[in-house]
Amino acid sequence: LVGSEMCIRDSWIPLGPVNLQPMEFVKISLALYLAYFMSSKQALVKTFSRGVIPPFAVTGLFCGLLLLQPDFGSAVVVASILFFMCLAGGTRFIYLFFAMILACVGAMALAILEPYRLRRLLAFLDPFADPTDTGYHLVQSLLAIGSGGFFGVGVGASRQKMFYLPEAHNDFIMAVVGEELGFFGMTLIMVLFAMLFMRCYKIIMGQSDLRDRFSAFGVTLVLAIGATLNLAVVMGMAPPKGVAMPFLSYGGSSLLASMMCIGLLLNFSRTAR
Repeated sequence: LVGSEMCIRDSWIPLGPVNLQPMEFVKISLALYLAYFMSSKQALVKTFSRGVIPPFAVTGLFCGLLLLQPDFGSAVVVASILFFMCLAGGTRFIYLFFAMILACVGAMALAILEPYRLRRLLAFLDPFADPTDTGYHLVQSLLAIGSGGFFGVGVGASRQKMFYLPEAHNDFIMAVVGEELGFFGMTLIMVLFAMLFMRCYKIIMGQSDLRDRFSAFGVTLVLAIGATLNLAVVMGMAPPKGVAMPFLSYGGSSLLASMMCIGLLLNFSRTAR
């Protein structure tokens, strides 16, 4: 399969007739742990030894396990959750600044040491330089979106999903949406996500308990980062990472995790002021 080495997937846990993708639930668990830590350690969160090392160590453990699979994209998602939770929790920006520098250096080192990651990065910078191999995913995605025009070619009439666009039902589902529903359809979905996140913001700010506020913010991050990275990859604004679009991408684990996030947010909305 052309470009198959770019379709990196998380490990799956077989549970009888179904398989479970643990990464989807790791994101929620990490967000809730960080919410507990930030709310209960507010007096220590600005210190390095007790306010920075513990959450970074837990997140680093998750990232290390993901990189062993290897799954660089999911490690980026987990690190992003840590960054925004620490930013909202009051961690000193100087610590976050140096952490970002170290993360960028580590990411570049991983890209250089692994040939396929370096090829993926070069393909992202100029996908049409190698449209039949390393740039295949992004080229087909852009062709699908460009073919949709303003109103699309019609529901079910996509041509790119017919063995041209890899992962058309999962990571690149929005490219198919762009082809079938056009600019109008993609804009409508973005507006719906914007309305969802505006409601999430009201729920977050309406919490009187600090732990509930951080928890609502954390599960909102899980949805927001997933949607943002998926759209960025599909439109060529970020290298392919294998991030599912919440509620739209095919997959039971992703849908179940997204529903868990919405369930938690609905519960928090009952206690919002």
